[in-house]
Amino acid sequence: MQKKFDIAVIGDVNPDLILTGKDIIPEFGQVEKWIDDAELTIGGSAGIFAVGAAKLGLKVTFIGKVGDDHFGHFMKDRMAAQGIDVSGLVIDPFVKTGLSISLSDGNDRAILTFGGSNLLLNFQDIDFEIVAQSRHLHSGSFYLLNNIRQDLAIVYKKAKEMGLSTSIDTNYDPKEKWEGDIFNVLDYTDVFLPNMTELMAISGEKDPDSAIRHLTENRNLLVVVKNGEDGAFAEKDKVRYSAETIQVKPVDTTGAGDSFDAGFLFGFLNGLGIEKSLRIGCICGALSTLGIGGTSAQAGREDLTKFGL
Repeated sequence: MQKKFDIAVIGDVNPDLILTGKDIIPEFGQVEKWIDDAELTIGGSAGIFAVGAAKLGLKVTFIGKVGDDHFGHFMKDRMAAQGIDVSGLVIDPFVKTGLSISLSDGNDRAILTFGGSNLLLNFQDIDFEIVAQSRHLHSGSFYLLNNIRQDLAIVYKKAKEMGLSTSIDTNYDPKEKWEGDIFNVLDYTDVFLPNMTELMAISGEKDPDSAIRHLTENRNLLVVVKNGEDGAFAEKDKVRYSAETIQVKPVDTTGAGDSFDAGFLFGFLNGLGIEKSLRIGCICGALSTLGIGGTSAQAGREDLTKFGL
Protein backbone atom coordinates (compact mmCIF):
# COMPACT_ATOMS: atom_id res chain seq x y z
CA MET A 1 0.00 0.00 0.00
CA GLN A 2 1.28 3.46 -0.90
CA LYS A 3 1.95 5.47 2.24
CA LYS A 4 1.27 9.19 2.53
CA PHE A 5 4.49 9.91 4.41
CA ASP A 6 8.03 8.57 4.19
CA ILE A 7 8.86 9.41 7.81
CA ALA A 8 6.86 10.11 10.95
CA VAL A 9 9.03 11.96 13.45
CA ILE A 10 8.32 11.95 17.19
CA GLY A 11 10.25 14.14 19.57
CA ASP A 12 11.48 17.50 20.68
CA VAL A 13 10.77 20.70 18.83
CA ASN A 14 11.54 24.22 19.98
CA PRO A 15 13.22 27.37 18.77
CA ASP A 16 16.99 27.61 18.99
CA LEU A 17 18.41 31.03 19.78
CA ILE A 18 21.89 30.84 18.25
CA LEU A 19 24.47 33.30 19.59
CA THR A 20 27.75 33.30 17.65
CA GLY A 21 31.12 34.93 18.05
CA LYS A 22 34.76 34.33 18.83
CA ASP A 23 34.18 34.90 22.54
CA ILE A 24 30.72 33.72 23.54
CA ILE A 25 31.47 32.65 27.10
CA PRO A 26 29.29 34.77 29.42
CA GLU A 27 30.66 36.37 32.57
CA PHE A 28 28.65 37.00 35.71
CA GLY A 29 29.03 40.14 37.77
CA GLN A 30 26.82 42.06 35.33
CA VAL A 31 29.48 41.95 32.62
CA GLU A 32 28.03 42.76 29.18
CA LYS A 33 29.80 41.30 26.17
CA TRP A 34 29.27 41.88 22.47
CA ILE A 35 28.75 38.92 20.13
CA ASP A 36 28.81 38.68 16.35
CA ASP A 37 25.28 37.51 15.55
CA ALA A 38 22.02 36.17 16.93
CA GLU A 39 19.34 34.19 15.12
CA LEU A 40 16.12 32.42 16.11
CA THR A 41 15.80 29.16 14.18
CA ILE A 42 14.03 25.81 14.12
CA GLY A 43 15.45 23.68 16.90
CA GLY A 44 15.13 20.47 18.82
CA SER A 45 16.94 17.38 17.60
CA ALA A 46 13.80 15.87 16.10
CA GLY A 47 12.76 19.22 14.62
CA ILE A 48 16.12 19.75 12.89
CA PHE A 49 16.06 16.17 11.63
CA ALA A 50 12.56 16.63 10.21
CA VAL A 51 13.58 19.72 8.24
CA GLY A 52 16.71 17.99 6.94
CA ALA A 53 14.69 15.01 5.73
CA ALA A 54 12.13 17.29 4.06
CA LYS A 55 14.86 19.26 2.28
CA LEU A 56 16.13 16.01 0.80
CA GLY A 57 12.69 15.38 -0.67
CA LEU A 58 11.25 12.94 1.87
CA LYS A 59 7.62 13.37 2.87
CA VAL A 60 7.69 14.12 6.59
CA THR A 61 5.04 14.35 9.30
CA PHE A 62 5.86 15.56 12.81
CA ILE A 63 4.36 14.51 16.14
CA GLY A 64 5.26 16.62 19.16
CA LYS A 65 4.01 19.25 21.58
CA VAL A 66 4.34 23.03 21.81
CA GLY A 67 2.63 25.71 23.84
CA ASP A 68 -0.01 28.14 22.56
CA ASP A 69 2.56 30.93 22.60
CA HIS A 70 4.83 32.88 20.28
CA PHE A 71 7.53 30.20 20.22
CA GLY A 72 5.00 27.42 19.63
CA HIS A 73 3.37 29.14 16.66
CA PHE A 74 6.82 30.11 15.34
CA MET A 75 7.77 26.43 15.24
CA LYS A 76 4.50 25.27 13.69
CA ASP A 77 4.61 27.92 10.96
CA ARG A 78 8.31 27.46 10.18
CA MET A 79 8.02 23.69 9.92
CA ALA A 80 4.92 23.88 7.73
CA ALA A 81 6.80 26.31 5.47
CA GLN A 82 9.38 23.57 4.93
CA GLY A 83 6.67 21.23 3.65
CA ILE A 84 6.39 19.22 6.87
CA ASP A 85 2.94 17.98 7.85
CA VAL A 86 2.20 19.38 11.34
CA SER A 87 -1.26 17.88 11.86
CA GLY A 88 0.21 15.75 14.67
CA LEU A 89 1.80 18.70 16.46
CA VAL A 90 -0.19 19.26 19.65
CA ILE A 91 -0.67 22.87 20.77
CA ASP A 92 -1.24 22.86 24.53
CA PRO A 93 -2.46 26.18 26.02
CA PHE A 94 -1.38 25.11 29.51
CA VAL A 95 2.37 24.72 28.85
CA LYS A 96 5.26 26.82 27.60
CA THR A 97 7.16 25.91 24.46
CA GLY A 98 10.72 24.81 25.11
CA LEU A 99 13.73 26.92 24.14
CA SER A 100 17.43 26.28 23.62
CA ILE A 101 20.12 28.94 23.66
CA SER A 102 23.22 27.83 21.78
CA LEU A 103 26.53 29.62 22.29
CA SER A 104 28.63 28.78 19.24
CA ASP A 105 32.18 29.74 18.29
CA GLY A 106 32.07 27.76 15.04
CA ASN A 107 34.03 24.73 16.22
CA ASP A 108 32.16 23.93 19.39
CA ARG A 109 29.04 24.96 21.24
CA ALA A 110 27.41 25.07 24.65
CA ILE A 111 23.65 24.80 25.02
CA LEU A 112 21.23 26.02 27.67
CA THR A 113 17.82 24.35 27.33
CA PHE A 114 14.40 24.94 28.84
CA GLY A 115 12.56 21.69 28.19
CA GLY A 116 9.05 23.14 28.45
CA SER A 117 6.48 21.33 26.32
CA ASN A 118 9.01 18.72 25.17
CA LEU A 119 9.11 17.27 28.67
CA LEU A 120 5.33 16.87 28.66
CA LEU A 121 4.81 15.02 25.38
CA ASN A 122 3.00 11.81 26.36
CA PHE A 123 1.62 8.58 24.91
CA GLN A 124 -1.87 10.08 24.51
CA ASP A 125 -0.40 12.77 22.22
CA ILE A 126 0.64 10.18 19.61
CA ASP A 127 -1.77 9.98 16.68
CA PHE A 128 -1.33 6.41 15.48
CA GLU A 129 -3.46 7.09 12.42
CA ILE A 130 -0.67 9.40 11.27
CA VAL A 131 1.97 6.81 12.18
CA ALA A 132 0.09 4.21 10.14
CA GLN A 133 0.29 6.44 7.08
CA SER A 134 4.11 6.43 7.24
CA ARG A 135 6.84 4.11 5.98
CA HIS A 136 9.28 4.81 8.79
CA LEU A 137 9.27 6.08 12.39
CA HIS A 138 12.11 8.16 13.85
CA SER A 139 12.51 9.84 17.22
CA GLY A 140 15.11 12.12 18.78
CA SER A 141 16.21 13.33 22.23
CA PHE A 142 15.13 10.25 24.18
CA TYR A 143 16.58 11.66 27.41
CA LEU A 144 14.58 14.88 27.15
CA LEU A 145 11.22 13.20 26.59
CA ASN A 146 10.45 12.64 30.27
CA ASN A 147 6.76 11.76 29.98
CA ILE A 148 6.80 9.51 26.95
CA ARG A 149 10.19 7.88 27.47
CA GLN A 150 8.78 4.99 29.50
CA ASP A 151 6.15 4.30 26.82
CA LEU A 152 8.32 4.74 23.74
CA ALA A 153 8.95 0.99 23.45
CA ILE A 154 5.17 0.51 23.17
CA VAL A 155 5.05 3.15 20.43
CA TYR A 156 7.84 1.41 18.52
CA LYS A 157 6.27 -2.02 18.96
CA LYS A 158 3.00 -0.72 17.53
CA ALA A 159 4.89 0.90 14.64
CA LYS A 160 6.62 -2.38 13.81
CA GLU A 161 3.28 -4.20 13.93
CA MET A 162 1.99 -1.63 11.43
CA GLY A 163 4.87 -2.52 9.10
CA LEU A 164 7.07 0.54 9.64
CA SER A 165 10.85 0.47 9.86
CA THR A 166 12.21 2.42 12.83
CA SER A 167 15.18 4.48 13.98
CA ILE A 168 16.22 6.49 17.02
CA ASP A 169 18.86 9.06 17.94
CA THR A 170 18.85 9.35 21.72
CA ASN A 171 21.12 12.42 21.76
CA TYR A 172 22.98 13.38 24.90
CA ASP A 173 21.60 12.96 28.42
CA PRO A 174 21.87 16.38 30.14
CA LYS A 175 21.79 14.61 33.52
CA GLU A 176 24.49 12.16 32.36
CA LYS A 177 22.64 9.31 34.08
CA TRP A 178 21.67 7.49 30.86
CA GLU A 179 18.62 6.05 32.55
CA GLY A 180 15.34 4.88 31.08
CA ASP A 181 14.13 2.07 28.91
CA ILE A 182 16.31 2.66 25.85
CA PHE A 183 17.19 -1.05 25.56
CA ASN A 184 13.48 -1.89 25.44
CA VAL A 185 13.10 0.61 22.60
CA LEU A 186 16.09 -0.88 20.77
CA ASP A 187 14.30 -4.23 20.78
CA TYR A 188 11.94 -2.68 18.20
CA THR A 189 14.49 -0.47 16.41
CA ASP A 190 16.06 -1.09 13.02
CA VAL A 191 18.61 1.75 13.02
CA PHE A 192 20.33 3.22 16.08
CA LEU A 193 22.17 6.51 15.42
CA PRO A 194 24.37 7.54 18.38
CA ASN A 195 27.59 9.53 18.31
CA MET A 196 30.69 7.98 19.85
CA THR A 197 30.13 9.54 23.28
CA GLU A 198 26.54 8.34 23.40
CA LEU A 199 27.48 4.87 22.17
CA MET A 200 29.96 4.37 25.01
CA ALA A 201 27.76 5.89 27.72
CA ILE A 202 24.63 3.93 26.78
CA SER A 203 26.41 0.62 26.34
CA GLY A 204 28.52 0.93 29.48
CA GLU A 205 31.39 -0.72 27.63
CA LYS A 206 35.04 0.35 27.37
CA ASP A 207 35.56 0.26 23.60
CA PRO A 208 33.38 0.67 20.49
CA ASP A 209 33.60 -2.96 19.40
CA SER A 210 32.39 -4.22 22.76
CA ALA A 211 29.69 -1.54 22.79
CA ILE A 212 28.29 -2.64 19.45
CA ARG A 213 28.41 -6.31 20.41
CA HIS A 214 26.49 -5.49 23.57
CA LEU A 215 23.83 -3.45 21.76
CA THR A 216 23.31 -5.91 18.91
CA GLU A 217 23.19 -9.06 21.01
CA ASN A 218 19.84 -10.76 20.31
CA ARG A 219 18.77 -7.76 18.20
CA ASN A 220 18.54 -7.32 14.44
CA LEU A 221 19.97 -3.83 14.83
CA LEU A 222 22.01 -1.62 12.51
CA VAL A 223 24.23 0.62 14.65
CA VAL A 224 25.38 3.82 12.92
CA VAL A 225 28.02 5.79 14.83
CA LYS A 226 28.79 9.44 14.13
CA ASN A 227 32.45 10.16 14.83
CA GLY A 228 32.99 13.86 14.08
CA GLU A 229 35.94 14.67 11.84
CA ASP A 230 36.65 10.95 11.47
CA GLY A 231 33.40 10.47 9.59
CA ALA A 232 31.06 7.64 10.55
CA PHE A 233 30.88 3.88 10.68
CA ALA A 234 28.15 1.29 10.91
CA GLU A 235 27.83 -2.36 11.78
CA LYS A 236 25.18 -4.92 10.94
CA ASP A 237 25.48 -8.70 11.36
CA LYS A 238 29.16 -8.26 12.33
CA VAL A 239 29.96 -6.51 9.04
CA ARG A 240 31.61 -3.07 9.43
CA TYR A 241 31.09 -0.18 7.02
CA SER A 242 32.70 3.27 7.11
CA ALA A 243 32.74 6.63 5.36
CA GLU A 244 34.90 9.72 5.56
CA THR A 245 33.44 13.17 5.99
CA ILE A 246 34.14 16.14 3.73
CA GLN A 247 36.37 18.99 4.81
CA VAL A 248 34.54 22.23 5.57
CA LYS A 249 35.17 25.31 7.68
CA PRO A 250 32.30 25.23 10.20
CA VAL A 251 30.30 28.32 11.02
CA ASP A 252 27.99 26.63 13.56
CA THR A 253 27.85 22.92 14.44
CA THR A 254 24.31 23.01 15.89
CA GLY A 255 22.30 20.01 14.68
CA ALA A 256 25.06 18.47 12.54
CA GLY A 257 24.29 15.02 13.93
CA ASP A 258 20.60 15.43 13.18
CA SER A 259 21.39 16.43 9.61
CA PHE A 260 23.61 13.35 9.35
CA ASP A 261 20.65 11.25 10.50
CA ALA A 262 18.45 12.80 7.82
CA GLY A 263 21.02 12.06 5.13
CA PHE A 264 21.62 8.51 6.26
CA LEU A 265 17.93 7.67 6.46
CA PHE A 266 17.35 9.27 3.06
CA GLY A 267 19.76 6.72 1.64
CA PHE A 268 18.44 3.89 3.81
CA LEU A 269 14.80 4.45 2.81
CA ASN A 270 15.74 4.73 -0.86
CA GLY A 271 17.59 1.39 -0.81
CA LEU A 272 21.02 2.89 -1.50
CA GLY A 273 22.90 0.58 0.83
CA ILE A 274 24.70 1.18 4.11
CA GLU A 275 28.00 2.45 2.71
CA LYS A 276 26.44 5.01 0.37
CA SER A 277 23.97 6.06 3.09
CA LEU A 278 26.92 6.70 5.42
CA ARG A 279 28.54 8.86 2.76
CA ILE A 280 25.33 10.87 2.29
CA GLY A 281 25.01 11.27 6.04
CA CYS A 282 28.55 12.60 6.35
CA ILE A 283 28.00 15.11 3.54
CA CYS A 284 24.70 16.31 5.01
CA GLY A 285 26.21 16.66 8.48
CA ALA A 286 29.20 18.61 7.22
CA LEU A 287 27.25 20.96 4.93
CA SER A 288 24.82 21.80 7.73
CA THR A 289 27.65 23.46 9.67
CA LEU A 290 28.12 26.14 7.00
CA GLY A 291 25.22 28.30 8.26
CA ILE A 292 23.86 29.61 11.52
CA GLY A 293 21.48 27.20 13.28
CA GLY A 294 20.72 23.59 12.49
CA THR A 295 18.64 24.07 9.33
CA SER A 296 19.81 27.11 7.34
CA ALA A 297 22.55 25.28 5.41
CA GLN A 298 21.10 21.78 5.28
CA ALA A 299 21.63 19.87 2.06
CA GLY A 300 19.05 19.36 -0.66
CA ARG A 301 19.02 16.78 -3.43
CA GLU A 302 20.92 19.15 -5.70
CA ASP A 303 23.79 19.27 -3.20
CA LEU A 304 24.15 15.49 -3.26
CA THR A 305 24.42 15.46 -7.05
CA LYS A 306 27.55 17.62 -6.76
CA PHE A 307 29.16 14.69 -4.97
CA GLY A 308 27.97 12.14 -7.50
CA LEU A 309 25.14 10.88 -5.32
